[in-house]
Amino acid sequence: MSVIQPAPPPVQKLMTVAEFWDFCQLSENENRSFELHRGKVVEIPRPTKRHGRVCVRIGYLFEKYAETFGRGYPTSNDSGVILHEDPDTVVGPDVAFYFDAMRFEEIHPKWGEEPPILAVEVLSPNDRMTRVNAKVLDYLRNGVPLVWVVDYEDQQVTVYRPNQSLAMFGVGDALDGGAELPGFSCSVAEFFRLPGDYGPTPTPPPAT
Repeated sequence: MSVIQPAPPPVQKLMTVAEFWDFCQLSENENRSFELHRGKVVEIPRPTKRHGRVCVRIGYLFEKYAETFGRGYPTSNDSGVILHEDPDTVVGPDVAFYFDAMRFEEIHPKWGEEPPILAVEVLSPNDRMTRVNAKVLDYLRNGVPLVWVVDYEDQQVTVYRPNQSLAMFGVGDALDGGAELPGFSCSVAEFFRLPGDYGPTPTPPPAT
């Protein structure tokens, strides 16, 4: 008697960068965030308020850096960058820094094809470290020379570079951009401050 073998599961079609772009533009996906990992779509949960605040602070510090040195620019809001093709990977760093344009008109109108100099991932309480570690490896293997993972709950930053041991910095430490971002430096504590942390604004004396 012959044995009927179960049918193999259908092969999942991997999505290309172009197909992923069209998918993200669908009206039902307007208020949702996705990444493409080796052709498979992954939905990203909405971040917390603290997460957004830390991203703004880091972006602000890098905007000052760019204006001081007259080159480069930061991006935020999970702006897409194509890390790999065939199978395709499109990710959105929480903050990134680029040297690939001098004027606004030169910035890619869709997703960047040039990897950033720095990719920053800000952890949220619901982040899985296995997913974060895999994303860091994707960055390092695909041309990103510097990656920061910022943990606002423990208020620390972990720095990754290709073929080097990771380094960890706390709120009492200074953080610099190394050879990748020469001249950039700040304290880790700067990432987690509000204006009230600097004390009240002095009241000017009354005019005489």
